[in-house]
Amino acid sequence: MKILLTAFDPFGGEAINPAEEAVRLVPTSVGGAEIVKLTVPTVFGKSIELAAEAIRREKPDAVLMIGQAGGRSAITPERVAINVNDARIADNAGHIPDDEPIIPGGPAAYFSTLPIKKMTEAIRAAGLPASVSNTAGTFVCNQLMYGVLALLEKEFPETIGGFMHIPFAPEQTAKQALPAPSMSLSDIKRGIEAALEAIAESL
Repeated sequence: MKILLTAFDPFGGEAINPAEEAVRLVPTSVGGAEIVKLTVPTVFGKSIELAAEAIRREKPDAVLMIGQAGGRSAITPERVAINVNDARIADNAGHIPDDEPIIPGGPAAYFSTLPIKKMTEAIRAAGLPASVSNTAGTFVCNQLMYGVLALLEKEFPETIGGFMHIPFAPEQTAKQALPAPSMSLSDIKRGIEAALEAIAESL
């Protein structure tokens, strides 16, 4: 049993991305599943390409993608990704798409095939705030979720996949003029592990 766990590099002028930092702390075996880690760039298109290469190479049983959602106070498994790229800031390659489809002519949306409610319950059981989110936004996180789910449907229909957002780390909010919710990297790590255990149990 194998789970591909992805995270993004820092973006938007941040020195770190708590998704990348927390994923580094996750062990290589959780809930009896081998955990294969991958950092992808916060770049439209490129992140999907690298994730697709890893999926084709590793042939995982599940894919869990992790991203930062600054301003959220909980760990939030995503329910759905929509077929649009629409950014208010540039990605790490300077792209700022405006109402562009991720896959022209593709479905309006793809729903997560991960056990998102069981993941949420497992994270809460670990003593951490969690809730199902109904919007992955329209930045690179959403496009990666949409692109990976499209790939899985076409090439790996037995593989389940989805996305989960995590809050800022405290060192990020300490530099902000206005207070924002944050969560320690150790707690984010525990939340990811709880989600992975719930996924492993469902396989």
